[in-house]
Amino acid sequence: MANPISFKPKPADSKIEVMRRLTAAPIDHAESLLAWLDLLDAAHRQGVPDLARGALEAKDTIIGLLAQYSTDAASMNALRNLLALAKLMGSLDPEPLSALSREMAEATESHRVEAPPSVWELFKRIQQPEARRGLAFLTSVLSALGRAAK
Repeated sequence: MANPISFKPKPADSKIEVMRRLTAAPIDHAESLLAWLDLLDAAHRQGVPDLARGALEAKDTIIGLLAQYSTDAASMNALRNLLALAKLMGSLDPEPLSALSREMAEATESHRVEAPPSVWELFKRIQQPEARRGLAFLTSVLSALGRAAK
């Protein structure tokens, strides 16, 4: 019969593997390390570490002030208004707002160079379908504002 081979595995030393990886890291990840070092340097030049350190050291004061202001009725109303505004902005389609922005920029530029229109010219502008559509929209918004103000 065959005799068993005695085998004792060497205990794995995780420190050796960690040291090997740390030694190879600057070479293997040179670009990443340089990018992070550049970011860290830019943050240091702007004083971000000092700001973070100050915020951490004053955390009790900051939390106390936040708690104090959060119980104020005006703060609660401001937070509710902010949430309502965010909900309103989230419900709007961005494409018409983008088109409105472009048209407003063009109208502002043309308004700067033209002389003030006469009453007759204003009346002719109101006769255009785009102007009537805009006036209809504005009166709808004013009606909604009046209903909400009840």
